[in-house]
Amino acid sequence: MIPLAFGGLLAALFSSLSDRLEKKGVSRAVAALLCIVCFVLVIAGFISLIAWQSSDLFSDIAGIKERVNSFIDQARQFISTKFGIEPQQQKAIIDKQSAGGGGMSSTVTKILDTMMGIAVDLILTLVYTFLLLYLRDHIKKFILRLVDNDQRPKTLEVIEESSQVAQRYLTGLFTMISLLWVMYGIGFSIVGVKQAIFLAILCGLLEMIPFVGNLTGALLAILVNLTQGSDTQVLLGIVIVYGIVQFTQTYLLEPLVVGSEVSINPLFTILVIVVGEAVWGVSGMILAIPALGVIKVICDHVEPLKPIGFLIGAEEKKKSPGLADKIKKLFHKD
Repeated sequence: MIPLAFGGLLAALFSSLSDRLEKKGVSRAVAALLCIVCFVLVIAGFISLIAWQSSDLFSDIAGIKERVNSFIDQARQFISTKFGIEPQQQKAIIDKQSAGGGGMSSTVTKILDTMMGIAVDLILTLVYTFLLLYLRDHIKKFILRLVDNDQRPKTLEVIEESSQVAQRYLTGLFTMISLLWVMYGIGFSIVGVKQAIFLAILCGLLEMIPFVGNLTGALLAILVNLTQGSDTQVLLGIVIVYGIVQFTQTYLLEPLVVGSEVSINPLFTILVIVVGEAVWGVSGMILAIPALGVIKVICDHVEPLKPIGFLIGAEEKKKSPGLADKIKKLFHKD
């Protein structure tokens, strides 16, 4: 079901592009296929860019391995001094646990299974996206047949608004990630971070995982530079860049770029992310917020469910214009 859920989001994202192509005389099947091709080209571009930027990192793999072994030796000496467990005993314990888990062959098998699973899920996601784009009118007619004639206009409104919520959320998220790439790339380059562009791309992509993604990206940047022998000033610079970027993202980018397309209060935002992680892991965390946004749209248009929509939604309160609001006013005429 995870590929189907991602396929639904991507179909909502590309529905406008498909409509524009169809208005120019392109058949629906070809328009849907062109949308898939565009998506594949974008993903291939990201992978190529990451592979190019990470080439320097892999070229220094011998040095990184040497520094990691040095850290491990220091940790073993610390454990030996504090807890009285000799390094030989520690190694024997680790070897025993590794043997119990199947050893290197088991690890390689798990990695291959994971890669195969990702490849299959990606193919299924592309297939579902194509089919949902191609059959979207048929699915819409099916949903309208489930309700009475007098409820069909409202049902059509719910369908259109749900599609727009998912589309605007994803568009705003991708725009914000692109801006984060620029800010992280400039910041990491200024403070002298090695593989600054690669780490900037990684930090931006992890932003798709709410709350924990940005912190994970910063910790990975610190870990990579620590294993490469960077000094304390560089590590401190990473922390400062992370703080500045997060401040800019929270108080400027999110209100200005993403806006309130998914107007959910913080309590249910956290709850739905926790539930998504428990059900589908990282994929569930990515899908949680737009899925709850669609649920809120449905609740807001169904009379018995309106209290639930009100409970999920953000609290409406009067407030003085913030920085993002002031910037927005510069681009709008009175």
